[in-house]
Amino acid sequence: MILDRNLRILLASSEVAPFAKVGGLADVAGSLPKALTALGNDVRVVMPRYKSVAAEATLADFPVEIGGRKETAVLKTTSIEAKVDGTIKKVPVYLIENYQYFDRDGIYGYGDDAERFAFFSRAILAMLPKIGFQPDIIHCNDWETGPVPLLLRESYSEDPFYMRTCTVFTIHNLAYQGNFHPDVLRILGVGEHLFHPSGLEFYGSASYMKAGILYSDVINTVSKKYAQEIQTPEFGERMEGLLRMRGDDLHGIVNGINYHEFNPKTDPRIYKNYDSSTVDDKKENKFALQKEMGLPVRDVPLIGLVSRLVDQKGLDIVLAAIERMMEMDLQFILLGTGSPDYERTFKVAADKFPAKMAAFIGFNGILAQRIYAGSDMFLMPSRFEPCGLGQIISLRYGTIPVVRSVGGLEDTIFDYEPDTGMGNGFSFREYSPRALLRAIERAIGAYSDKQKWRRLVQSAMDLDFSWSRSAAEYMDLYDRALMKRKIVELSA
Repeated sequence: MILDRNLRILLASSEVAPFAKVGGLADVAGSLPKALTALGNDVRVVMPRYKSVAAEATLADFPVEIGGRKETAVLKTTSIEAKVDGTIKKVPVYLIENYQYFDRDGIYGYGDDAERFAFFSRAILAMLPKIGFQPDIIHCNDWETGPVPLLLRESYSEDPFYMRTCTVFTIHNLAYQGNFHPDVLRILGVGEHLFHPSGLEFYGSASYMKAGILYSDVINTVSKKYAQEIQTPEFGERMEGLLRMRGDDLHGIVNGINYHEFNPKTDPRIYKNYDSSTVDDKKENKFALQKEMGLPVRDVPLIGLVSRLVDQKGLDIVLAAIERMMEMDLQFILLGTGSPDYERTFKVAADKFPAKMAAFIGFNGILAQRIYAGSDMFLMPSRFEPCGLGQIISLRYGTIPVVRSVGGLEDTIFDYEPDTGMGNGFSFREYSPRALLRAIERAIGAYSDKQKWRRLVQSAMDLDFSWSRSAAEYMDLYDRALMKRKIVELSA
């Protein structure tokens, strides 16, 4: 990093923890600003104000042009707290309010999502003069903010207020692209001249994700391996050519986790606190979890799985392997919600093997932490995984991941070698029930050597996946964006 000053950073996201959350994007948008603030930067966050989000104050209201008419954006604020040098600093969170677009119970999945997030993107740029904040970096996240780099180039490039602002675009999951009818170009106010294969056209649709990729100064995704994978047909979701074209500007940074929230020494949600020096107390969490889930209290390998129940997560090979798993001397606990077919099938399996398997269908944050703390192993056999947080959280709690070596799982989990003690989990590459079972069998075999397993658990807990490490990498990324903009200015 060659920056010689602190930066003004605006992080834009459709969801931010703890205010509104659907997936891992919210965790990133809620945690990264804290770590960037701790590095001395002036960081602000902006998100829509959904029905469930409480505001602390109203700052302003202003018109936003959308689809040839003007809609009013009401700007409200709240904050998140960051610890900086032992003191608490508030990170401003700006809330874009519009009753028509955001006063709803959900976040996504509405027929007018194209217009809702076009409004949000335009409002982000329109609010900046109102609050007197000229960011060095606007950090956009996923398709919902993909129009921001486009608008900055197309509509604001001649405005001195915005001329030195760079954009970074983070792809959290390329499978969700924001592809809409070409009419969205009129709604965005950028003109139909951009609807061509070298512009926003994407197989007959106009793509917000493509807008972010094409027009941002620098792009990243949430692991180095996933940044490579999405440039191939297998993982590229038909955007691999575009991503290869921008390959020099495409980088990978593994997400961190909040070490204050995910701390087995202080976590109030688990049965008994412990750390790497008192790791034997972890077993009390297992026994209490077995009891809560109605399983026999036995010292057998306990495998946990906390996940959205969707195809991405590799659940089809889990179900294909479940009969063989139940023949092993182990127990299996699943927590998740998603596809009705997966919910029903896992429930049937749990009913069939009541002494060896328990399934909680739904969302339960406290139970999730208890599974992280009480399990011996954590299962993530994903088809694809941009980063993954489950394996990082499980390491923090000394629960050893069993994963498919793909995306962020390959970047974070290294196969354990009993002879050398190297590695932090068990991985497999072939997407099949057979490969999954072999990895589980290796994990169970390693568990039988209590002394080596204890050392493996302790070393896992001592790894550093905090946001401070990731934030330093993001500062390097911002530096790249600023240097690229400076080079463009010098050549103009």
